[in-house]
Amino acid sequence: MNDDRATTRKTLLWRLRRLLTGPLVLLAALLIAFEEFAWDELSDLLARLGRWPVLRQLEAAVARASPPVALSLFLLPVLGLLPVKLAAVLLISRGHAVLGLLVILLAKLLGTAVAARLFSLTRNQLMRVQWFARAYQLFMRFKNYIHDRLVASPAWQAAHRLLDAVRTRLRRSSVWSRLGRRMSRQWQHLRK
Repeated sequence: MNDDRATTRKTLLWRLRRLLTGPLVLLAALLIAFEEFAWDELSDLLARLGRWPVLRQLEAAVARASPPVALSLFLLPVLGLLPVKLAAVLLISRGHAVLGLLVILLAKLLGTAVAARLFSLTRNQLMRVQWFARAYQLFMRFKNYIHDRLVASPAWQAAHRLLDAVRTRLRRSSVWSRLGRRMSRQWQHLRK
């Protein structure tokens, strides 16, 4: 009787794991894709803001920080935005779901931007902290695994084919080429 229960439990756990793996991998892929896109774009945006004299001095000081200070600074956006995210959850619980989600999204964008910039400024110091370097390597392996699974998925390949077809059609489209020629003529006229 106990063997039957153990077998049933194992079967149930196997089915549950199999059922949840797909959605969790998709969620992880979406988060990683967002981080990947937003990380570079937002870091570049903050780098442009960093050209301002006051921010340039602050960034120079951050770049010279010791590894423990760099680690503290890198973790700062996570801790600094925690109260904001908790306030967003409070807004959602009080019936302001759209406003709460908007606050969470803005906090995520801001946190990602600051973390990306801090990482680019302190990467060398952070990699001198052994546990951080190991965690970073694990994260990169996980990210590459998710990326490889995503690219190999039929949904990704179908979306990629669709985007390629749309791009090709837009390039061949007479409307777009006429618009391009018209804009080119107007540009040439303005330059005279």
